[in-house]
Formats: sequence, structure tokens, C-alpha cells
Amino acid sequence: MQRNLIVTKDGSHSIAVPEWQVAYHSVYGAVQESLHVFIEAGLRYWRNQNKTASRCVIFEMGFGTGLNALLTALEAERLQVRIMYETVEAFPLEQSIIEQLNYSKTLEQPASQPVFALLHSSEWNTTEPITDLFSLRKVNTLLANYTPVEPVNIIYYDAFAPGAQPDLWTSEVFEQLLNMLAPDGILVTYCSKGDVRRAMIAAGFHVEKIPGPPGKREMLRAKKLNA
Repeated sequence: MQRNLIVTKDGSHSIAVPEWQVAYHSVYGAVQESLHVFIEAGLRYWRNQNKTASRCVIFEMGFGTGLNALLTALEAERLQVRIMYETVEAFPLEQSIIEQLNYSKTLEQPASQPVFALLHSSEWNTTEPITDLFSLRKVNTLLANYTPVEPVNIIYYDAFAPGAQPDLWTSEVFEQLLNMLAPDGILVTYCSKGDVRRAMIAAGFHVEKIPGPPGKREMLRAKKLNA
């Protein structure tokens, strides 16, 4: 799989996959998209619904560049909530690409660069402390082979778009994800396609459309029907 470093419109990097005609993030802004979809609509929303919680378990589909994990580690400090972050990645990035990623510079937080480096250098398939409030478990496998260690509060569903990986957007996959969630759990994704929304509903999710990140009108947030 060929992977090329690109610069998105907010100045932050992403990775393009020419053979699939997709990128890891929105070309309108990688950092902007991740902050909007996963931090604002995901973690901050969950925190507002669970103000007394001292701990949150997050699962990310696709570790990718590590951007979502970095932003979440930084947000854990702001919110003062302990986070266990689990993620699967079948095709980890090459070190030569990782070393070029400019997220700490784009965020104007140079002190976050050691955290970002540790996210990538931490051991696979084991739980590693990254900061005092953020622990990471990266698993080198496919989603179909993954079982979480414990119930999940937030799912960051950041798989490649349905046109590139349609098998990751079926009702069967969303049933698996639904079964991973704790009673208060939510799932957020940048994708708002009608077929995806219908697959979530068929799996047993209550789904709402909410405003999307720059360059995208809508995104989806879902929770268990009985929640």
C-alpha cells in the first residue's frame, strides 16, 4: 500500500492512499476534523453527560497517524479525567512518515511532541502509560479479531470511507461495536451517508445527525437504543 504525506488546508499533515483514492483525514483540515468529530462531539459531549466520572474508556478504529490519540491525551489533562485508550491498526505507519508529522507544531504545543513520539514508540498489544492520565493499548489486528478488555464509553469510528472499505460499514460491524459499549456509551464518526446511518439503526443504535467539521455538512453520533 503506497502512502504519501500531504498537507491539509489547516496546515496539518495527513496521509493519502492513492490506490483507494482516500486520505486518513479531511483535506479541509486534519486537526480541525479530529477536534470537531472526536474531541468536541465525542469526548467533551460524553464528559458533559457524565460530569462525575473519573475515568473513560475509548476505542478508536484505526490508530493511523496517532492524531486522535494525541488530541485525546491533551484533552484528558484539560478535563482531568483518566483515560484508557484502546485502538486497532492492521497496517501501522512507517517510522519515516511518523517522524515528519507536524501535529505538535500545528497545535502550537511543542511540549506535546514527546507525548506524540511515545504514542508511536509504545509497545503493541500491551497497555502502556503515556501520561499520568492517559494509558494506551494498541493492537496490531483487524477489527473483526478484536475484543476490548472492558466496556467502552466512547467509540471513535475513524475507518476509511465506505467507498474504500465497505466491509467496515455494515450492520454486522455495528452490532459488534454496539456490544462493546458500556450503557452510557456513544459512537461518533465523520461519515453521515444514508446507508451507514441505516446500518447503525439496523444494528440497534439510536442515531442523530449533527453538524460536521469544516468542509462537511453533517456527521453522526449514536448510542444504544435503551440508553
